[in-house]
Amino acid sequence: MNPNRRRLLATSLASAAAAAAGVPSSSANAATPKKTAAAAAAGAVLAPTPPMGWNSWNSFGPTITEAQALENADIMVAKLLPSGYTVFTVDIQWYEPNANSYTYRKDAELTMDQYGRLQPAPNRFPSAAGGAGFKKLADQIHKRGMKFGIHLMRGIPRQAVQKNTAILGTNLHAQDIADTKAICEWNGDMYGVDVTKPGAQEYYNSVFKQYAEWGVDFVKMDDMSRPYERNWPEVEAAHKAIAASGRPIILSLSPGEMDLRWDRHVPHYAQMWRISDDFWDEWRLLEEQFQRLENWNPVMGPGSWPDADMLPLGRLALGARDTKFTPDEQQTLMTLWGIARSPLIMGGDLRHLDAKTLALLTNPEMLAVNQRSRENRPQRADTGTRIWSARSADQHDLQYLALFNTSNAPVDFAFDLSRLNLGNRTVAVRDLWARHDLGTVRGKINATVPPHGSALFGLKA
Repeated sequence: MNPNRRRLLATSLASAAAAAAGVPSSSANAATPKKTAAAAAAGAVLAPTPPMGWNSWNSFGPTITEAQALENADIMVAKLLPSGYTVFTVDIQWYEPNANSYTYRKDAELTMDQYGRLQPAPNRFPSAAGGAGFKKLADQIHKRGMKFGIHLMRGIPRQAVQKNTAILGTNLHAQDIADTKAICEWNGDMYGVDVTKPGAQEYYNSVFKQYAEWGVDFVKMDDMSRPYERNWPEVEAAHKAIAASGRPIILSLSPGEMDLRWDRHVPHYAQMWRISDDFWDEWRLLEEQFQRLENWNPVMGPGSWPDADMLPLGRLALGARDTKFTPDEQQTLMTLWGIARSPLIMGGDLRHLDAKTLALLTNPEMLAVNQRSRENRPQRADTGTRIWSARSADQHDLQYLALFNTSNAPVDFAFDLSRLNLGNRTVAVRDLWARHDLGTVRGKINATVPPHGSALFGLKA
């Protein structure tokens, strides 16, 4: 490979990777910080790039404690934050004092205030004692340079309805707004809220006002995306409540599969929404995500991120096992989430983070694709394969190509570069996972990809 061309490609990729990690380029326009500040003052787009972070669900289910959270937060600061992983989220049932498995205890007594708002269980989160809520834990996360997220079920606690608790700032009560027929099929904590009833919006406002007071930056709101035709009024109510709270809180809707017929609605009210049910470490589930990400690709962009779910890598399931994905499948997972620009939310217990998993999560050239690319799109592909391409948002002549083998045997790819308008040009090729220059090609790229494997290239003419 021509040494000058090699240096040019490596420099371009390093620049894109630095931008993905938030490191300013030496050639960046000096006016950029002023523009950013002005945009923030005017109400900048929430989640301009796919959110990156950690969530407790895959490793702790509903059982995480404050001590475990802080242990993971400290490792996240040291290992993942430098690469741009900023959102630290405590998942479901932080208000259940005796949660002990992935099975939700029927009719469990939940921790709740006099206004029907769920509170952290003090036996699991000692800093919440005395009505402090998550304020002290959020402060700890913020001091570490990260954003704090929590999980919320749709609706109002059934316990609040049974006790007919007051709605803050009104003379109404829980029974005035509850929709007892709108129940979750897999969790018994909540009833729906009938947003046509007086006091309904005020209830949601009171919930998110408290979250703003705690310092919450991200809310994963569950039992929302399915069935969306029933739940969209509560999606809008949550959106309005966030606006009324005065704090820029990212709203993530869960679980899927989100109905594509609502693709013109959901991006106006949430920054993330799940496109599938819970994603775990099974090849069948990973293979199914290809079509879903292709279907949702047209509405993907700043502030609008179809979410293929968390990354079930490393130690999972209350410490019972490590991921079942093979090394090739793990790379395929990260390549697909990367080039389709799905949020990157690590799910494994960081206290057991191994070097190979860390390398997958923090590869700067993959992260540049996820965070700083444009024109991401699937390409025509043969049976048993998938192909995606994209362009760098920072380097006009840098393109990305991802090749996927979803079959059970090796596949020899011969990708025609004319499909990327590079057919008659000499193209420098870089393996982004190996972070190694491969030389130059003309006309096509040849690659042998193992079963369930992938390749991710940077192309520069």
